[in-house]
Amino acid sequence: QVQLVESGGGLVQAGGSLRLSCAASGSIASINVMGWYRQAPGKQRELVARIISGISTNYADSVKGRFTISRDNANNTVRLQMNSLKPEDTAVYYCTADLRLIGLPGTYRYWGQGTQVTVSS
Repeated sequence: QVQLVESGGGLVQAGGSLRLSCAASGSIASINVMGWYRQAPGKQRELVARIISGISTNYADSVKGRFTISRDNANNTVRLQMNSLKPEDTAVYYCTADLRLIGLPGTYRYWGQGTQVTVSS
């Protein structure tokens, strides 16, 4: 019904930048929240950033001032601009969307397949 397709991960040196993109498609009536989580080896998955109703944003303390989340409402796309990357930012990054489906009640959370970000020191 719904797919989230991520792109933009890769290998970068510390201090560098990457931009992640995620496009949602399918039987989508509306999207309330889009965001990014990450999971490093041996650690729990954590929220990196989210954008609510295309306006309000929240960030993990560890990325404030370095990462910027933005959304293109017309194309159901969310982006994460990551600057001043650190080795501790190395993780698999997952896109999420809290959305309503056409013809169905309720709100559902969908996840992307994940994209690897590796920051070398």
